[in-house]
Amino acid sequence: MKDRKIFGFRFLLVSFLLLLVVMFVLPFFSAESYSILKNTTSELGAQNTPNAWIMNVTFILVGASSILEAWLHLHKFWFHKILLSVFGLSLIFVGIFHHAPIAEGVMFDVQQDNLHSIFASIVGLSFTILAIASAFIETEGKHRVIDIVVGVTATLLSLLMLLLPDYAGIWQRVMFILSFSWLIFMLERMRVFNKTNYGSSAPSSPIERNHTV
Repeated sequence: MKDRKIFGFRFLLVSFLLLLVVMFVLPFFSAESYSILKNTTSELGAQNTPNAWIMNVTFILVGASSILEAWLHLHKFWFHKILLSVFGLSLIFVGIFHHAPIAEGVMFDVQQDNLHSIFASIVGLSFTILAIASAFIETEGKHRVIDIVVGVTATLLSLLMLLLPDYAGIWQRVMFILSFSWLIFMLERMRVFNKTNYGSSAPSSPIERNHTV
């Protein structure tokens, strides 16, 4: 019974809902110069920034939820399981190593800022590879198309953050909503199939069935 409760709980969904609240509400309790249009969620968790710990704890929770869901539901798909684990672990480190503050003249640790940038880049890269790689193991054509579109769109939104930095906050928030929504639905397909066909602790997935029949 305990295993079934763990298997059925939507860890990533809960942490994503928390992320949504934090990334749209915390800006009103952050640095005075913070703008939802221009500034990213990393800058909400920046060094020496009011209430930054809330954003950083949220990053850690979302990262941990991603890793947990990967090991609960991806089963024998080790490449995808590792990619999602790398994604989640990098998010955890994004919450541990903090961005430079947006306020001028505020002291900060340059090494922390550099490490934050590295792990943030790994988050984006691992997600894009995961989304596109998922297209190769899906059973339905529409899901394959969606996987590729999501991976490409996430990359385009990342480029927009560089090309149109005055709207980086919007591009990133749209990317987060798109990416985590896709990830939640992808994991949900596996969860529902496993529960229906093999029980809550199933070692299989809808994709595995396609390869074993």
